[in-house]
Amino acid sequence: MTTTEPPRDCQLCPRLAEFRAENRGDYPAYFNDPVPTFGADHVRLLIVGLAPGLHGANRTGRPFTGDYAGDLLYRTLLAHGLARGAYLREPTDGLVLHDCAITNAVRCVPPQNKPTPGEIKTCRSFLSATIAAMPSLRAILALGKIAHDSVCDALTAKKSAHPFGHGAVHQIGKIALVSSYHCSRYNTNTGVLTEEMFDAAVKQAKIAALHAL
Repeated sequence: MTTTEPPRDCQLCPRLAEFRAENRGDYPAYFNDPVPTFGADHVRLLIVGLAPGLHGANRTGRPFTGDYAGDLLYRTLLAHGLARGAYLREPTDGLVLHDCAITNAVRCVPPQNKPTPGEIKTCRSFLSATIAAMPSLRAILALGKIAHDSVCDALTAKKSAHPFGHGAVHQIGKIALVSSYHCSRYNTNTGVLTEEMFDAAVKQAKIAALHAL
């Protein structure tokens, strides 16, 4: 049975393992290992991102912590009552999630923030195990197409029947899959994703989690 988390020095993806080793030399104070899921198992909403950022979650060891994407994500979660406390870009800030958890489709930082299809497939076993370990889960918010597609594969749902689109909602068994453009600085700077659009997607996911059948 696959565990929900890779081992600290996971070697399943040689390219990612090599990149982590390089980062240990370049950034010895960083976490530099697979970033574990943040949050409890008994939650109704799971948020799935792409992969840790080099100077964000790869530094801090907590998903979406330490970079712009995390600034926007946690600010929005706090606004919707899905987090409590203060987000200070460090895992020691005391922030706690409420009825949601956060993970990534790929748990290790990839070069240029671009995992290969093989790496996404290899790490999917941990995503599938994470979803399976959440008995109360009713909604998943996928941030970006790669996360969306990986969730579909983890749920054994045909991607052609559940296409990615910002604000799209697909019911897959007991899980409502809500999709959003990734909350990256690039997407917000280029206008692909506005804060209002992201706020609406998070609100949609929260409603789906709370009011699922």
